[in-house]
Amino acid sequence: MTETLWTTVDDYLCAALLPEDPILDAALRRCDAAGLPPIAVAPNQGKLLNLLARVRGARRVLEIGTLGGYSAIWLGRALPPRGRLVTLEFDPRHAEVARENLAEAGLGGIAEVRVGAALETLPTLVDDEPFDFVFIDADKPNNPHYFTWALRLTRPGGVIVVDNVVRGGAIADAGSADPAVVGTRALHELIAAEPRVEATAVQTVGAKGHDGFTLILVTG
Repeated sequence: MTETLWTTVDDYLCAALLPEDPILDAALRRCDAAGLPPIAVAPNQGKLLNLLARVRGARRVLEIGTLGGYSAIWLGRALPPRGRLVTLEFDPRHAEVARENLAEAGLGGIAEVRVGAALETLPTLVDDEPFDFVFIDADKPNNPHYFTWALRLTRPGGVIVVDNVVRGGAIADAGSADPAVVGTRALHELIAAEPRVEATAVQTVGAKGHDGFTLILVTG
């Protein structure tokens, strides 16, 4: 099994199940033109986020880590007309691209991009209505802190998804000094010790290589 084959399979699955989408394609082109790193979720992963949010019946979605807004478009499309998406981005240049992409997708009225370090921005959301769905895809060393805040900001019955938790298999290395691995292992330790959630994690292979996500249900 090689990444070439994984990408070929992803290409087939996307062609078979996802119709062509000029808006999403244009969003990726804007990201490329602006020099953003090519680390947005794959199209089939974006659709998975969209379906999970719709299955949950989410009205309010929080995203930690906007990049160029590609995953935010998938999440915004899952919302009802009066839904709300708040997405947090550290880099002002990335946020500018994301705002343009969200506006071109017709989501400017329901999506808000907040700029700044997420651990400084998250406390400003405490007094808002709780979220139904949270997607965490930001700097991995801070995953434990992002989970703690997501749990605080999510209503019972809500869903939290954390991306990039397998790290090409490095997550299994208890002796790793990689901050991304250390942070993600600490995330799973927190989840395992938290009585208010149930969770699982799934490995994935595809155009984005060998990785995976953690799916968390807030039960209380």
